[in-house]
Amino acid sequence: MAQLKQASSSASCGSCNYEVFLNFMGKDTRNNFIGFLHKALEDSGITVFIDSEKLWTEEVISPALLRVIESSKISIPVFSKDYASSKGCLEELSQIVHYHKSNSQIVLPIFFDVERAHVRNQTGSFEGSFREHEKKFKPDIIESWKEALRVVGNLQKGWVLEEDVNG
Repeated sequence: MAQLKQASSSASCGSCNYEVFLNFMGKDTRNNFIGFLHKALEDSGITVFIDSEKLWTEEVISPALLRVIESSKISIPVFSKDYASSKGCLEELSQIVHYHKSNSQIVLPIFFDVERAHVRNQTGSFEGSFREHEKKFKPDIIESWKEALRVVGNLQKGWVLEEDVNG
């Protein structure tokens, strides 16, 4: 746990250089899959950034978090059933896609107990979340999130994982 706090708090540093940025819905995956993935990557000598809610200010991504996303070589969005309910996840994903297009950042999506098509088309558990977002946010913001989901959902790279008690 100390490593997670250290990685998160060091994002305020001036030279944030992480090899991997993890983008995920905390309540779905932080204490299970993400914890294991983070440990496995760090045990392999890979510098990993795990987001801390403290890096969000007034519902906006902090400049420090934007620097971390931009400077990471690889981003791994982990899509789960409640992922799309998080404005933060969607905002981060939009930034990831921006840097994927402009800086050729590598994006390796993981579809954790959700179908790639649900992400790409905002169906399944993503559909209800977007109905709620449409009540609160402007259409251009909604469209930027949908576009980011389409881009990542259409990538040929990535893994589809089913939640499994033995996994």
